[in-house]
Amino acid sequence: MKTLQTIAFVAAMGLLGACGNGSNNQDSVDSAKEANDSIIDSQDSLSTISTATPADKASTDFAVEAANGGMMEVELGKLAQTNASSQRVKDFGSMLVKDHSEAGDKLKALAKRKDIVLPDSLGNDAQKHVKDLSKKKGKDFDKAYMDMMVSDHKKDISLFEKASKDAKDPELKAFAAGTLPVLTKHLDSARAISGKKD
Repeated sequence: MKTLQTIAFVAAMGLLGACGNGSNNQDSVDSAKEANDSIIDSQDSLSTISTATPADKASTDFAVEAANGGMMEVELGKLAQTNASSQRVKDFGSMLVKDHSEAGDKLKALAKRKDIVLPDSLGNDAQKHVKDLSKKKGKDFDKAYMDMMVSDHKKDISLFEKASKDAKDPELKAFAAGTLPVLTKHLDSARAISGKKD
């Protein structure tokens, strides 16, 4: 049974490699989602001989989005430690590096057990956010970064709340529910630092 999953995983990774070698430089998030879709399709076709329960598309898509978002928060947190002028913003960035690294490690371990492919680098949109913010320094950075953190954490909380209620995979559902309090703490801190109420 595990051999069949491994074969499906290797086939999906071959597809992933083929997609990434073209001149279009495909987004790592899209590549991971396509690889997971191939694994799910392979497992569906082998379901008559396999007793494993594959993660569903919504659950794997959530894992991919969560991994990408977490990697972006870590990169931006590191940037805040060097580009920010406010000590509160630097400390916030440090907290995000720690918390999102821990959540990312948990998600990677969970994905490995479930044969879920996660992106190995930031998706194109996340790369653009990091690149744009890397050009700012001091108070300009502080404002742009904290505004982004309020907006981004509101989106993250919405994504994780949905997964904590609707995810079919019980372990990913529990991961989402367990991560929500940390994201809420981040949003509350970001609002306090930026002075934004909503």
